[in-house]
Amino acid sequence: MEKEQIIEIFTDGACRGNPGPGGWGALLKMGDKVRELYGGANHTTNNRMELMAAIEALAVLKHSCHVRLTTDSEYLRKGITQWLKDWKRRGWKTSAKKPVKNRDLWERLDEEITRHQISWHWVKGHSGHPENERADRLANYGVEEHL
Repeated sequence: MEKEQIIEIFTDGACRGNPGPGGWGALLKMGDKVRELYGGANHTTNNRMELMAAIEALAVLKHSCHVRLTTDSEYLRKGITQWLKDWKRRGWKTSAKKPVKNRDLWERLDEEITRHQISWHWVKGHSGHPENERADRLANYGVEEHL
C-alpha cells in the first residue's frame, strides 16, 4: 500500500496600515507540483489576511488530505491549536468574556479544518525561509491589487 502524500501549505498575510488594504498568499506543494494563490481586501487587518490565507488554501483542496500547514502568524497557529475549542465552548467569547475578533473567519476556518488532517507549524517571518518568503510575496501581490 502506497503511503499517502502530504500536502504542504505555507501561508502569509500582509496589510498596509492596520487596518488598511491587505493581501493574503498561500503556496501549496505536493511532490513536485506547486500552486500559488493570493487575494486581498480594500479595508482589512493583518490578522484577517492571515486567516484568509489558511481558509483559501484549504478550500481549494478537493478531497480530504493530510496537510502540513506552516504560518508565521502566532495568532493563526495558537488560535487554531489552543484557543478555538475554548472560544466555542464559551459561545465565541474570550477568557476576558469579550467577543472573539474575526469570529466570521474563525468559523470558516473551523469548517475547513474538519475536512482534513492538519499539523500546524510556525516559522519566524522574514527569516529567509524560502516558502514563507514566497507566501509573503504572494500576500503583497494581493495588497497591490487593493491599493
